Amino acid sequence: MTVPTQLAYLVATALFIFSLHWMSQVKTARRAVFAGVAAMLMAVGATWARRDVVSEHLWIIIPIVLAIGPGIWLSLIPLTAVPQRTALSHAFGGLAAGLVGTAEYYFWYTHAEPITAFKMGAIIVEIILGYLTFTGSLVAAGKLQEVKWIPQRPWIYKGQNFVNFSALGLAALLGVLLIISPAQGWSPWVFGFIIPLALCFGFMLVLPIGGADMPTVISILNSYAGLSAVAMGFVLDNKLLITAGALDGSSGLILSIIMCKAMNRSFTNVLFGAFGQVQKKAAAAEEKTVRSATATDAADILESSQSVVIVPGYGMAVAQAQHKVRELYDTLTKRGVNVTFAIHPVAGRMPGHMNVLLAEADIPYERLKEMDEINSDFPQTDVALVIGANDVTNPAARHDKSSPIYGMPILDCDKAHTVMVIKRSMNPGFAGIDNELYYLDKTLMLFGDAKGFVGDIVKSLTGTGH
Repeated sequence: MTVPTQLAYLVATALFIFSLHWMSQVKTARRAVFAGVAAMLMAVGATWARRDVVSEHLWIIIPIVLAIGPGIWLSLIPLTAVPQRTALSHAFGGLAAGLVGTAEYYFWYTHAEPITAFKMGAIIVEIILGYLTFTGSLVAAGKLQEVKWIPQRPWIYKGQNFVNFSALGLAALLGVLLIISPAQGWSPWVFGFIIPLALCFGFMLVLPIGGADMPTVISILNSYAGLSAVAMGFVLDNKLLITAGALDGSSGLILSIIMCKAMNRSFTNVLFGAFGQVQKKAAAAEEKTVRSATATDAADILESSQSVVIVPGYGMAVAQAQHKVRELYDTLTKRGVNVTFAIHPVAGRMPGHMNVLLAEADIPYERLKEMDEINSDFPQTDVALVIGANDVTNPAARHDKSSPIYGMPILDCDKAHTVMVIKRSMNPGFAGIDNELYYLDKTLMLFGDAKGFVGDIVKSLTGTGH
């Protein structure tokens, strides 16, 4: 490797690290994106210019050109679909790692070149993690997109964990066999059998997981994709790839830990707990009564308030109501009402989902408060307006030991003087349980589409609806 290439790799590594650092703050997030893009362009350019890269550059240019179209299409996806796009990105990354590992092995085998046990082991890790990330991420994207043939609730059957681990264990066992005897006549067939096992394991791993756990699943898959890139770096003897993959994998792992902590659950419970099955006792909630209100009623209450906390959730994202929420924020602020936004770490379908949507609507970022910061304000809050959030506002998490969300930190909306909830129906959230918040005497249910209902509230406040 030449000195210019090493220097380019060093600068790219530094830019990747700075990109992650700058991404931690809103003010520097745009700079972080530019740094990451610059680092990737530098890494690709420096690698392409290496002397040991094949001279048939046309075979490199063709896939790059073909990828431009899908890349532009992905960039035009609305922010409400960012979780699905993120899952697809992980799928493509995992597939790339798996294909590179596959090509590397068969090239080595057909050319009868020597291979160390370490490199063979790296190839096995690369293809298992890469292919399971591919299918797992596709299932996650399908669940987030609510594809009809992919169940949103956990899809489980008796002995599923045994079947899943048997597939993974068999793939690992065959991998060990290849590490011991990589050059036997049957080796390519054994290698080829590992690939469908990894693909099936990724599918079977994510399918039983409910939609409520998708934020954590996306983070975990991000970590798997990063680790597969690390293995690919060892296979290709590329230090920059090892560094970039390690940054990706570790950041995904840290984010997964944060998500699990926010739900008071463990990795094993997220991956194998089938969280989100509809609870049988939820049917008893039909006997309870709720108080509903109109947009005019809600506008009157909000107008007479001094402090309002808006709690956004997935329902706001689905309805694409963030711009109407901005109009409501502006209208109330002009009337002297102190409006803030309560953000739960797992609200939405990916980490930071609500932050991104509200930022798109140009809502001042200082108005967004994290759960630990905002919870102490609820007892002094006149109105807590919940827009499409369900499980993260359920008081059962504090006291009902039989509840699947027991112990999960929640937003203390029920401690506000008045609670208003915009929701399409009384159907339970992804946790599959009823929300006690809806039946409190202080709660008013505002039934309807979030975008339309918030718009009607704004019209009532401004008088344009009369």
